[in-house]
Amino acid sequence: MLNKQNILNRFLSYVTVDTESDPNSETTPSTAKQWDLANKLYDELIAIGMSDVSIDDNAYIMATLPSNVEHDVPTIGFISHFDTSPDFTGANVKPQIIENYNGKDIILNKDENIVLSPDYFEDLLLYKGQTLITTDGTTLLGADDKAGICEIMSAMEYLINHPEIKHGTIKVGFTPDEEIGRGAHKFDVEKFGANWAYTMDGSQVGELEYENFNAAGAKVKFNGKIVHPGYAKGKMINSMYYATEFINALPRLETPEHTEGYQGFFHLYAMNGKVEETTLQYIIRDHDFDKFEARKALMQKVVEDMNENYDRTVVEIEIKDQYFNMKEKVEPVMHIVDIAEDAMKALNIEPIIKPIRGGTDGSQLSYKGLPCPNIFAGGHNFHGRYEYVPLESILLATNVICKIAELTALKYKS
Repeated sequence: MLNKQNILNRFLSYVTVDTESDPNSETTPSTAKQWDLANKLYDELIAIGMSDVSIDDNAYIMATLPSNVEHDVPTIGFISHFDTSPDFTGANVKPQIIENYNGKDIILNKDENIVLSPDYFEDLLLYKGQTLITTDGTTLLGADDKAGICEIMSAMEYLINHPEIKHGTIKVGFTPDEEIGRGAHKFDVEKFGANWAYTMDGSQVGELEYENFNAAGAKVKFNGKIVHPGYAKGKMINSMYYATEFINALPRLETPEHTEGYQGFFHLYAMNGKVEETTLQYIIRDHDFDKFEARKALMQKVVEDMNENYDRTVVEIEIKDQYFNMKEKVEPVMHIVDIAEDAMKALNIEPIIKPIRGGTDGSQLSYKGLPCPNIFAGGHNFHGRYEYVPLESILLATNVICKIAELTALKYKS
């Protein structure tokens, strides 16, 4: 049986290390502070008895749990990222432990009147009677994806200490910069050496995902001209009005707050404007590749139309693809999803198979030759002050990893 207190202590030791990534940095990892946790994980992998532990110049960590069976078993992997989102601060995280949650409001921060309420976050009611780990309302928690790291580390330690559980060779990988779309960019698939892998980066218990968004980012720049407002008639060109025109030209209801399931969106997530120049930052998402291409084409068309209407270059756009739907790469090897589903059912967990409204390292890794479905890590409300994770969910995910290892070995036993 897993040691609940040890796993809690392990998770808390991870989330209290600030590992926020930075999309404006060109280094890998994008922030030097990610090395603080990377080095800690490297040392811990050695301490629990993993083999071939390595950390490269870009902070990618890999390790091996050797097979303890004589028959041939495909090598499988488990992967999580240790950076946290730049959407909200990850500095000075002060976790709160709510034991035997009663289903009522949780006061995260009395002084600032920050409340985690089931009236707004209905998923809380799934975890009545359980132990919740929350923020203090001033930071994110970092369960995305330090819960995944905790689960992988705890599962490997458990398998090492319980050799009666038979398994093939298992690889683990911890990556930087997933939150800014670069987690798989420098991941050495050949060195990792797995036939397939699973990212532990989902949300509620039971989630099992092998479809994700096609994703792109767009930077849109508007050019204006500043003169003294008292003498501006016929001379001033206010770039912020151009930006407003562009925003209004896109479908207003095709945004994250109005979409769900397989519906794609345009998401304006940052704006920086003055009269002389305004910049908008968008992400573009769609599960359907043709619709994804159409979204990019629409943005480009709006730019062209505006420049034509004003008879000058008032707006410029740069669109970069980020990742693609892993479904195309996973469907030919659906047995890897079946094994994860069987593992959950063996543990009386109801699998929730649905598309990811986002992406994981697995989406890029699948296109690099490592098919990589995504499994729940247990957290909720990622990237903000209301993030929380039930300790029991971490324990269940840890058990799923162990069960996948066991079932894979059984499946290939002659």
